[in-house]
Formats: sequence, C-alpha cells, structure tokens
Amino acid sequence: MDMIPRILYEDSCLLVAEKPAGMPSQPDATGQESLLSYLQAKYPFVGLVHRLDTPTGGVMVFAKDKAYVGKLTEVINDKESTQKTYLALIPSPPPTPEGVWEDYLYHDKQKNKSFVVQPNAKGEVRRGAKHARLSYQVVTALPDGMTLVSVRLYTGRTHQIRVQFASRGLPLLGDGKYGSRAKLPTTGFALWAHRLSFRHPQTGEMIEVTSVPPLNQGYWLILRSATHAIEKTQNH
Repeated sequence: MDMIPRILYEDSCLLVAEKPAGMPSQPDATGQESLLSYLQAKYPFVGLVHRLDTPTGGVMVFAKDKAYVGKLTEVINDKESTQKTYLALIPSPPPTPEGVWEDYLYHDKQKNKSFVVQPNAKGEVRRGAKHARLSYQVVTALPDGMTLVSVRLYTGRTHQIRVQFASRGLPLLGDGKYGSRAKLPTTGFALWAHRLSFRHPQTGEMIEVTSVPPLNQGYWLILRSATHAIEKTQNH
C-alpha cells in the first residue's frame, strides 16, 4: 500500500496534505510513522490543527508557522465558514437519496466507541452526550446494492459518520467496530476526507482542496467498476 503523503496546497503559513489511509495523523502507541512526523522531517515547523482516524485517508490541514496553529484551529472548527465533505461506501442505499441526520452521541472512552443515545421522557440526554448533525447525498449505486455517498459534517464528534450510519443499519464497509460484515481482503474501512473548504487565516480568501480515494486500494477497488463515480464526486 502506498503510504507516501501528497502535498495538495501550501503557502507561507499553512499546508494541506493528503493522508494515506492507514497512516496515523500524529504519533501514537503503535510507533508507526505518522503524517505529522513525516511532515516535520521535511519542514522547519509543522503544527497539528485537526485529526483523522488512522484508517481514514484524505485532506488534512497543518500550520507551517507556530503563530498560525491557534488561528487555523479556530478556522477549521468554525462550522459557519468551514465545510468538511467525506466519501463513504455503505452496504445498501439509505432511506432517501439525500437527507439530514441529527442525533445525540455518547463516546465511551474506555471502549473508544460512540453510541447514539435517546432523550428521556423529559427530553434530557445522558451526561456527556453531544449533539451531532450531518447531511448526505447518494453519489452512485454500485454492484450488490452497495452505495457511494457524499457526507457533509456540521459537527465534529468522535466517529460521527461511522456511528450515525451504523445506527441506521448502514455501517461503512469494513468498519467491524460498528457492525460491518464486509469480508473483502483488506484492512481499514471505506471513509475518505474528500473536500475541505475554509477561510485562509491570513488573507481571508476561501481555500478549497479536494482529494479522491485511490481506486487500487482497499474497499475503493469497488469503484473501479463504476469509474464515473469519482467524476461525479466533483459535483457534490
């Protein structure tokens, strides 16, 4: 598997890199080379701004100047101006071609797993549960009912896309933690950080960077039978 990151955009204060699926965002207990350490070996300074789960590939932003770490973090967390869009493969079509899902999610740190929780009769939710919102749109149907969807996050909860889809009987392909039974000969699961649009912290202009999953790796091999699918993602 190709584990060499690509630089998608850079200027004097920030860079946007494509994280390979399977590479940690930052150093962890596995001792595997992370995207952060890879970049820090090539630049005088690189600061972490946000993270992706290790199995998830795609667009990540980093600061190239210490003075912009905090500013970029604020920008990326600004849900009004920043848009995060992901691609995901699910085992069957969702109930409607597009929609908005809102839930309360509770993250169990010991199990490192999130759960959808329901309000009680008084409308109260358990302590620690947080509101989560996303919208999705079907991009294309694939063989055996599998479906490629484009997902926009409005909140950034732990494992949000994974648990919100799994709670509706649509676990991402390969995501055994949340119930996927897919048995393809690969590791990881089918989630890709496809597009990130944000306001530049120095100039104020909007920056949009796009990345597409590799059609020769993991569950994305499925898309090789529908090559038009990736072209369609440019319009989502």
